[in-house]
Amino acid sequence: MRLIYFPLCGTDSKALKSSITPFLSGDIKIDKNYFLTNPFSREDLRGNVRNFFVYLENGQIFSLTDDCSEVEARVEAGQLWHKVTRIFPKTGLEMTVLNFVPTTGETVELMRVSVKNISDHPVTFTPTAAIPIFGRALANKHDHEHVTSLLQRIQQLPEGVLVVPTMFFNEEGHSINHSGYYVFGISDQGELPIGSFPTAEGFYGEGGHSFSPEAVFKNWRPQLLEKESLDGKEAVGALRFKDDHLKPGEIREYFLIFGIETAPAASESRGAPQKIFMRFNSPEKFIEALSLNQAFWQKKSQAIEFKSADSDFNAWLRWVSIQPVLRRIFGNSFLPDHDYGKGGKGWRDLWQDLLSLILIEQGGVREDLIHHFAGVRIDGSNATIIGASPGEFIADRNSITRVWMDHGLWPFLTTALYIDQTGDYDILLEENSYFRDWQLSRTFQKDLAWTPAYGQKLKTKKGKIYTGTILEHILAQHLVQFFNVGEHNMIRLESADWNDGLDMAFARGESVAFMSFYGGNLLAIADLLLELSRKKGIRKIKLAKEFLILLDTLSSKTCRYQNVEEKKTLLFKKYFKAVQPEISGVKADVDIKALVSDLRKKGRWIFQQIRKKEWLSVQEGNQTFHWFNGYYDNEGKRVEGRKDGRVWMTLMGQVFPIMSGLATDEEIPEIIRSVSQFLKDQKLQGYRLNTDFGLDHYLSLGRAFGFAYGTKENGAFFSHMNVMYAYALYKRGFVKQGREVLQSIYRMCMDTQKSKIYPGVPEYFDSLGRGMYHYLTGSASWLILTQLTQVFGLRGEDGNLILSPKLLKEEFDRELKAAVQCSFAGKRIALTYLNEKRLDYGEYQIKSLTMNDQSVDFQKVSLNMVKIKKEVFEKFPSPLRVRAILF
Repeated sequence: MRLIYFPLCGTDSKALKSSITPFLSGDIKIDKNYFLTNPFSREDLRGNVRNFFVYLENGQIFSLTDDCSEVEARVEAGQLWHKVTRIFPKTGLEMTVLNFVPTTGETVELMRVSVKNISDHPVTFTPTAAIPIFGRALANKHDHEHVTSLLQRIQQLPEGVLVVPTMFFNEEGHSINHSGYYVFGISDQGELPIGSFPTAEGFYGEGGHSFSPEAVFKNWRPQLLEKESLDGKEAVGALRFKDDHLKPGEIREYFLIFGIETAPAASESRGAPQKIFMRFNSPEKFIEALSLNQAFWQKKSQAIEFKSADSDFNAWLRWVSIQPVLRRIFGNSFLPDHDYGKGGKGWRDLWQDLLSLILIEQGGVREDLIHHFAGVRIDGSNATIIGASPGEFIADRNSITRVWMDHGLWPFLTTALYIDQTGDYDILLEENSYFRDWQLSRTFQKDLAWTPAYGQKLKTKKGKIYTGTILEHILAQHLVQFFNVGEHNMIRLESADWNDGLDMAFARGESVAFMSFYGGNLLAIADLLLELSRKKGIRKIKLAKEFLILLDTLSSKTCRYQNVEEKKTLLFKKYFKAVQPEISGVKADVDIKALVSDLRKKGRWIFQQIRKKEWLSVQEGNQTFHWFNGYYDNEGKRVEGRKDGRVWMTLMGQVFPIMSGLATDEEIPEIIRSVSQFLKDQKLQGYRLNTDFGLDHYLSLGRAFGFAYGTKENGAFFSHMNVMYAYALYKRGFVKQGREVLQSIYRMCMDTQKSKIYPGVPEYFDSLGRGMYHYLTGSASWLILTQLTQVFGLRGEDGNLILSPKLLKEEFDRELKAAVQCSFAGKRIALTYLNEKRLDYGEYQIKSLTMNDQSVDFQKVSLNMVKIKKEVFEKFPSPLRVRAILF
């Protein structure tokens, strides 16, 4: 299994980021500018990176990456350390390697190699550690790879090999380099290497390669090289330790410290690596760093702990719970599977990751939410890439002018969760700027007069930076989209929606699926506004006066929503013209009740339109199936239904009508039946993203359909959408069906013979059941959100604590308990449900409740939901033990 990999990293996005396989492959870097080793994608994992060779006195050679039938191998992995053991029975050696990245801020990876004599006779061997040093930027792998090697300045130091390139190579403007790349080592006896082979030529030789370097296989002795043999060469951190002699049962250990130092001056770069080496250069220091690493990640994984009848499922969820943290660190890049390898995080990724971080890492979330709204444009679109600093945004990764129609949905969803968990309505009234670049009117216009010198903040006609409330930003994203419709009066698909593969229908494509989501959000914003008014005692809010154009029901010039041209005229010729390229800066007082009425009218219209126009009936044999159409393509044709003898159906088109509240309780069973008939794979028992359209390409909809069916966005078992499907079903009370969807994901993950992944949830499974794009996926955020707020029913509402369990009777353990620990409102909560009568969901309700063994009052919201007022649980100290009796 050479392609299975594991992440290793520090505590934040500035830390070292590694991937490692059972054969010690996988690259090591900080970001796109600093790679210690060669940049790796999936297929590169078949190559070699870390290795340790043992040359025996009889000429036999063994290494940590040997792979043959005579070698016994074992892999162990924890959060976040990785251990491989290889046993060579005929030789009588056992070699073990453990790798991790410290959590104390150093940009290094630590590696301990243990060599044990398991034979009944002494063994004499020559040890050599080897890690190739790339020592430059990602771009240099394919752009001037040899030329940039000429910049390398290699030093042979007592500790090992240090590489300091003379400059950063960039044809737009070269600059002085201040970074150093190094591989250092020491034995458990405190002995430094006896020498090194610092260049590829000197280690591999003319006839060798990474698996059989001539320096090892011919047992060359290391030498100090002259300057001309070092400068401008490809580097290798190959360290030779002294010959050793092990008696039976004896162990010798070697410690490797390798990493990247980005220092402010070259002289410091040449000194700092040795200082870092001194922090980890003994067995005791290594063990201490490992203990700190384990404690840090254990705390992260225990931020939310679930306990149900299935102990394996509980343990799996601990791995899933750290995945949102990993994506905060890695972005969508820097593991062998990646959507893009240059770093950064996309707009949608940002807000969906925050869903779980609100539940897991609550510190600083408020500030992050406010900062991120600065990426919203006044035309309702947004910058798509998040920069490294708070409030820093990039219009698009590849300088392509485009917009995604679903991007406006996620900020409100995340902010609403934050408000429910905290009761912090004040955040809606905080102000921030709007993003500004040359893109106008959702890409239909360009401001050719704009330059970076103007700045990336929207200004007023008087030249001042304009700011509006967070609420105003949310309204901009939703009101614009209500009017941004195509010929079928559905919101335009633009450059794509959540399914990035639907990227070729800009002119006439429409997304019915996400229009239902917008409709649900409009109704939810209205409810939130009423609560804001009640909480804060305010009747009016200030909005840019231009927003009154979009709030058409507040004036006598109302728009006929059935008329597509009127909606487009209002948006493009009135609103966009009024706010671009600058806004007036004048604000109007808007009555909240009138605003609520306007939003509800728009949301209800969306629901009615979709129910009326997009509910399908499809005959299959002697049965009739019903579901919602999700899309129109670039020819203006409906995507879903029966075409040329095939059923065309998407899961997206069903998830969001259910989640938003658009689908009725009578329609949902019909949708479930259709999904099970057409999208559930009978062999793997998972749910596909879409049926097989039977096309080699679908140029009037998107690139997805050029992919092989069952991969990526074309019919894969896409974990993200499956989890959202489960969430929607739970939310609407279809609990058994929701659990079956979650269990299908879990079963596919745990079928490791097919999935070939370590614990966790991947972005998708292909048609063979292989997990792809592991770790860095929004699926993890939604899965934890679903498990906590829906399955266990522990969530906030206006800052109050809601308990609404949706556990099936088989989820309670032998003691008839189900429990969860998490943080809520600044307290650590340990919640236990006790189901003494073995009742199923729908049969039980919460009858009594205690906190820290004291009975507390609670409000019965519905048969299966109770509310504990904020002022009640705030009286109890943390940790808070909550016990709920079900019968």
